[in-house]
Amino acid sequence: MQPSVPPFRVAVIGGGPAGLMAAETLAQGGAQVDVYDAMASVGRKFLLAGRGGMNITHAEPYADFVTRYGAGAPPLRPLLDAFGPEAVRAWIHGLGVETFVGTSGRVFPTDMKAAPLLRAWLHRLREHGVRFHMRHRWTGWNGAALVLNTPDGEVQVTADAVVLALGGGSWARLGSDGAWIPLLQARGVDVAPLVPANCGFDVDWSAHFSERYAGEPLTTVAITSVAADGREFRKQGQFVVTGGGVEGSLIYALSAALRDQIAANGHTTIHLDLLPDLSAARVLDEVTRPRGARSLTSHLQSRLGLKGVKAGLLRECLDKESYADAELLAGAIKRLPVRLVRPRPLDEAISSAGGVKWQALDGAMLTAVPGVFVAGEMVDWEAPTGGYLLTACFASGLAAGRDVLAWLAGPHNRGA
Repeated sequence: MQPSVPPFRVAVIGGGPAGLMAAETLAQGGAQVDVYDAMASVGRKFLLAGRGGMNITHAEPYADFVTRYGAGAPPLRPLLDAFGPEAVRAWIHGLGVETFVGTSGRVFPTDMKAAPLLRAWLHRLREHGVRFHMRHRWTGWNGAALVLNTPDGEVQVTADAVVLALGGGSWARLGSDGAWIPLLQARGVDVAPLVPANCGFDVDWSAHFSERYAGEPLTTVAITSVAADGREFRKQGQFVVTGGGVEGSLIYALSAALRDQIAANGHTTIHLDLLPDLSAARVLDEVTRPRGARSLTSHLQSRLGLKGVKAGLLRECLDKESYADAELLAGAIKRLPVRLVRPRPLDEAISSAGGVKWQALDGAMLTAVPGVFVAGEMVDWEAPTGGYLLTACFASGLAAGRDVLAWLAGPHNRGA
């Protein structure tokens, strides 16, 4: 980029939360901002995420909040310190949208919807002079000019700085397709491959189990797995059996570690506690009680409430000898092995990991391409569901906007 003189013109490529936050920050700083997006309207993924209730951030203590980003937590920490959960809520309230904290600590708009929040935000952006250009797909550079495909053909745009906020690689139909990776790699930017995050996993179920239990929820269960450092960890919640595997909130919460274990070993095994509220001794006592003429299936249902998909899992994952051995069966009820063979495809994931490596950045600016900044899921970090992903996208967009303003105000733009 070759900076001109104020008012500077900044192009923001991508109209998701990170791009819109960068646009707001830039416009408030006096820049003329043009937002370009390949879709017919901005915030497509944001709106889809809000269909089941717009989880905007999380209200847990901040010291805990910042640990949820795994290996990405240290470089993200300064961004979250500048725009964390409380700042996100205050910003939303400033748009005229009230919020509340749910029983799980998740924060939602009072009407649970994303559309009113997005409408209020876009109204404010337009009041600040932000201009929107829809169905403009960025395809690279021609010299210093940005090349965009539009319904009217190819156009070239010049700007004093650029913010790329093109998302990761999940939900390609909503715009996040990872097509930017080869464009940046061609300019010498170091990019980690995109991999699924907050995703389901494949399990080689038998045809009988798959046909009978696909779509069945597993409520009140716990999973024990192994972390990257070899330590076991346990988490309780719920998930769903699918025709080819498992998915749902509990699986998503563990997906980063599970995905990495499969990448390293070709597979991984989780252990299900089907009755986490009962001790192993209590389960063994109930399983070994005399059952008279009752079948074992009826006995387990009567004494332990095990039925449906939980009972089906025991038969699916245990051989006949283990199922018939009371002690082995009781042990399996508390620690049933389920082998995961691969994560579901990237495009099915809620989000992605990978992207521009932190080492390739000076703040939010690409060291290989001065004047070009990146924000949001394009950077190599990941977050669990629960408002963490969205909060970090907001924080990243704000940081990118501030870094652009600082760069444009630098000595090289003042003739120094």
